[in-house]
Amino acid sequence: MEKKLILAVNPGSTSTKLALYNGDQQLFETTLRHSTEELAGFRRIVDQLSFRHDIILKALKEEKTDLSGIVAIVGRGGLVNPIESGIYEVNDLMRKHLSEAVNGEHASNLGALIASEIAKDLPGVKAYIVDPVVVDELEPVARLSGHPLIKRVSIFHALNQKAVARIYAASVGKEYEKLSLVVAHMGGGISVGAHLKGRVIDVNNALNGDGPYSPERSGGLPTLQLAEICFSGRYSLDEVKSMIAGKGGIVAYLGTNDFMEACKRADAGDKFAELVVLGCSYQIIKEIGAMAAVLGGEVDAIILTGGLAFDKRHVERIVSKVKQIAPIFVYPGEDELKALAFNGFLAITGQIAVKEYKG
Repeated sequence: MEKKLILAVNPGSTSTKLALYNGDQQLFETTLRHSTEELAGFRRIVDQLSFRHDIILKALKEEKTDLSGIVAIVGRGGLVNPIESGIYEVNDLMRKHLSEAVNGEHASNLGALIASEIAKDLPGVKAYIVDPVVVDELEPVARLSGHPLIKRVSIFHALNQKAVARIYAASVGKEYEKLSLVVAHMGGGISVGAHLKGRVIDVNNALNGDGPYSPERSGGLPTLQLAEICFSGRYSLDEVKSMIAGKGGIVAYLGTNDFMEACKRADAGDKFAELVVLGCSYQIIKEIGAMAAVLGGEVDAIILTGGLAFDKRHVERIVSKVKQIAPIFVYPGEDELKALAFNGFLAITGQIAVKEYKG
């Protein structure tokens, strides 16, 4: 059988996940973890490109991967301009927007750049992204912030939220496009979306200061206090941005962006760590309730996913507070690599149309 190897690359804030598929069959998957110390020397996300590219190639070599068998490389989508859901070939404009971080700094910006870097040395191989974090299906009313100078925007874990929503729909024999769901992705960033008939009509901005705090993001902050910090003269703009995304949330409180480590400290009797971990669960509970209200209380299911869903007590705290809203289903971790690879397979076999990024 002719090989159709597809490499899927998913750069996260503290890890790079990759998987190799032959058609729709996974050959291997691995997670390359990056400590806070390893990443401390990079001022901007794009500065990590060579570092992550090199360790991916090293990992592929260790797996004895025949690079000549690769036909497509699919990276996680980053902060390009808002686009409709689908698969896009990486082009010069996309690379420019991601390199310049025109819509903000985020680890997912590296997805297309890494895919393109690897593909350029492999004749005939193309690089793609699928369902980037800026997929925008918001209702007009959801864009209002409270002031005309500030507009709420759609930045969330679109790929994983859409993937697990479809997995759930298939498991109950229904179409995703006919369901009302609340999906909470809980990882380095946390996004909670209201899915109505296949569209995410409202979701917190999981990157730039909205919704629950996470292992390294501050989430929604009291705005007047934030304004006072900005004009205190003590912090630069870049430092304030880091407080919001990168060095906020649990890492700001406890000095670690590892949720499991925070839980271990709590178990060992650290009362402040216990409070901080509880606070993360508490804010997710509030956001789920808000999205259920957006759906008019008519929710077919609540779905919990992402790395934090591996922690049973965290999940139990959430379930205890929202179980009266709708049945709850837990999909720990992420199905993003599978979703990336499967869309790549559909593209190279002509089963779905590849879209052009036009900005």
